[in-house]
Amino acid sequence: MGVGNRRGRYLALEGTEGVGKTTLAVHLAARLSHMGVEVKLVREPGGTALGEKIRSLLLHGGGMSEWAEALLFAAQRSELARQVIRPALERGAWVISDRSVYSSLAYQGHARGLGVDGVREVNAHALGETTPDMVLWLEMDPEKALARQEGRDRIGGEGPALHRAVWEGYRNLWMSEGDVVKRIDASLTIGQSVDTAFSFLRSRRWLPVVASENDEARV
Repeated sequence: MGVGNRRGRYLALEGTEGVGKTTLAVHLAARLSHMGVEVKLVREPGGTALGEKIRSLLLHGGGMSEWAEALLFAAQRSELARQVIRPALERGAWVISDRSVYSSLAYQGHARGLGVDGVREVNAHALGETTPDMVLWLEMDPEKALARQEGRDRIGGEGPALHRAVWEGYRNLWMSEGDVVKRIDASLTIGQSVDTAFSFLRSRRWLPVVASENDEARV
């Protein structure tokens, strides 16, 4: 049974490069869809015509200042929220996002040294109240995770010091915002990771009622 006319849920997958966010997003969407939930998969940066152009600049363009980077992320995020995420939530769909504002807090706020509060304020103007209901942080040693990544974009190709700082940023957010940010061990199998995510969702009583546990698709 689906969620009817209730507002949907906004789930964001976060972590350093190479932890498996995209794969987990696809499997979470598949299991939720099997349960009768409409799911909209999105990614950041991107997801709109403007967002995809900004994605190209951010991931494959030349060098830029820290604040230019942060503001470009906020700009594409604002368009994605207005055009895609907010309408999906209002019709009762669940949004599963490969990255979100929490990426900017970890990357630009903490690792780039702009300040988490300052980056959060900029994005608050861009997003309003359209922020994740739950963040699933896929946690792994950043250098091990980076070694699993195929191909490096502009940010992924930076040195290990940046990615270690990003990991620290996520850890700080997990420790300070544990009501929203939930940790998943990224070394788990994909099936174990999906089960862990669903345990968090059940704890909030967000999932639609199904006939039995066997009605949930397994991965």
